[in-house]
Amino acid sequence: MGGTKKITAAKQDKTQSAKDGKDTKKGNKGKGEVGPRKAEITVMVNEKEGLKIIQSSKVVTCHDLARQTGVKISAANKFLIELTKKGLVKRVGGYSGHRIYQAVSS
Repeated sequence: MGGTKKITAAKQDKTQSAKDGKDTKKGNKGKGEVGPRKAEITVMVNEKEGLKIIQSSKVVTCHDLARQTGVKISAANKFLIELTKKGLVKRVGGYSGHRIYQAVSS
C-alpha cells in the first residue's frame, strides 16, 4: 500500500554530498576529528568592591551582586558562599536558589 516515498531533489543532493565525503553543515566534523578547545574564562568578583556593595545595602542576593559588579550570577553566588564560610556575611532568608544575604556587623 504505502511503499517508499520519492526522494526530493534537495535530499538527493545532500545524500550525494555526504557520500562524497563533503559535510553539508557548518561545524559538522567526521569521527575522530577534534576542534579547537575553548579557552576557560574565569571572572572573579573584586573582594573590596563586592564587600562595599554588600555593606552599603541592607540585604543582597547573588543576582543583585552580579548586576552591580558586572559578573555572571554563578561567580557572584560563589563569592557570597565563600564570604559566608569566612563569616563576613550571613544568610538571612530566601529559599531554594534565591538566597538573601546580609553583612555581619562587627
